Amino acid sequence: MNNETNYDAIVIGGGHNGLVNAAYLAKSGLKTLVLEQRSLVGGAAITEELIPGYKFTTFSYALSLLRPDIVQDLDLASHGLTVLPMTNTFQPGFDGEYLLLGPDKDANFHEISRYSVQDAEAYRDLNHLINRVCHALKPLVDEIPPNSASQNPADLAEMAALNQYIEKLPEDIRAMIDKFANCSAAEILDEYLESDLLKAQIVSSGIIGTKAGPRSKESGLVWLFHRLGEYDGVQGDWGFHKGGNGGFTQVLARAFESFGGTIQTEAGVETVLYENSQTTGVRLKDQTQINAPIVVSALDPRRTFMKLVDPADLPGDLVQAIQDYKFQGTASKVNFALSDIPNFPGLDGRADIFTGFTNVGPSFDYLEDAFADCLAGRYSRRPFLDCCVQSTVDPDMSPPGKHIMSCFVMYTPYKLAESDWDAERENLGDTVQNTLEEFFPGFSKLVEHREVVTPLDIERFVGLSEGNIFAGELFTPQMFLNRPAPGWNQYRTPISGYYQCGSGTHPGGGVMGGPGKLAARQILKDHHAAMKTSD
Repeated sequence: MNNETNYDAIVIGGGHNGLVNAAYLAKSGLKTLVLEQRSLVGGAAITEELIPGYKFTTFSYALSLLRPDIVQDLDLASHGLTVLPMTNTFQPGFDGEYLLLGPDKDANFHEISRYSVQDAEAYRDLNHLINRVCHALKPLVDEIPPNSASQNPADLAEMAALNQYIEKLPEDIRAMIDKFANCSAAEILDEYLESDLLKAQIVSSGIIGTKAGPRSKESGLVWLFHRLGEYDGVQGDWGFHKGGNGGFTQVLARAFESFGGTIQTEAGVETVLYENSQTTGVRLKDQTQINAPIVVSALDPRRTFMKLVDPADLPGDLVQAIQDYKFQGTASKVNFALSDIPNFPGLDGRADIFTGFTNVGPSFDYLEDAFADCLAGRYSRRPFLDCCVQSTVDPDMSPPGKHIMSCFVMYTPYKLAESDWDAERENLGDTVQNTLEEFFPGFSKLVEHREVVTPLDIERFVGLSEGNIFAGELFTPQMFLNRPAPGWNQYRTPISGYYQCGSGTHPGGGVMGGPGKLAARQILKDHHAAMKTSD
């Protein structure tokens, strides 16, 4: 970094939302600095070569929720954006049963028909209905939400326009939105489908990263949230960036720097500086002071409001809302370096079944048992695993003939009732490995290296409170008008010039970039208004 200590804007945190936000600010002409506490940018979206030849997506591991306009606005293609399709979802069941679903709708129809012709028809109809719901909600995902706590005429008009928009939606769309908001994913699926294996495959999107089981009310909204993404224009599809999510965040970093932005790593921020409720800059942990009238926190709400500033300088209702905000991380990662592709009996030697996601969780009962362990304060004895053999999608992730397997593990509560994560880390790894051995006999013989990442590790290394991957649960009281708190859902804070752009803001978590983009829109709107006032 050069010796200059004055910037127009400082973004705290070099995760994907921080980089998106900073790129928009720099593109608009603001002299912008990104400060990252670690030695590399990316936050939870990084790729690390922990052993020679094997590249691990340590935390997050796939793309879908990324807002398409960000790709265009920041010209990410010219900076190396390369998203590869994840074509299949493989669902192993009990006693050799399985489902293999992919992009061919006719093939999916016949695959599901092996278990239920009725389900094959219903699956197609349900997907069509959900796609219509997502299309209807897309404008709300890609816009700054109204401030429902304000009595300002402009804010009241925005709320009225929102209500009018919802009221004009087709009745079946409104009814389905109401189900997602108020029913569990299991309730909805039981209404449409009968096959346990198919329902378990779909319901995984309602529990991933969340302290909720299939029959928990919250799982409906989480399922809908994950359907809002797309790959190559196909609603709900997923992709894998060349080089992993670390490859994606390096693309963002290059885009930001192309607009004149500056990145400083190993630069942890101790506090945001402000006088008379006006931001003046930041002080780093090494006591270096950097000045800027605009400071943006890409950290989660707890760190944004309770760590970087003095809570005594904030309104009491905001402080209470942040104290009540639910994090309760329940997810871990176990990443494997493998000598060969895993084998599923009956599909021996089939590598194509792994060119997407592999879901280990064959039934609602299996998943509910796993969740019951979480409620008891222990990690699941037979966990749900969302796996990806990423080297089948991008062969450069591993040496020739060998493979990388990323496993997202549920449920692993942040607080253990009778132990701690430093003591249980390798025991968790053994549990995951044994579970994979059950469904893929011989798996353990393939393991050359194993990396276990607990919720405590996620908190320590990435800075996500309680290891929650979404920077706060995706529950109804913490979404849209209320994320992260009523009255503060428009990226501003009570301190003028201090903003928030992390996943704890609207639209929410995942590698989507929406919070960074929308916060930049609000910041630039305020900045231009201030410039006009001063002229």
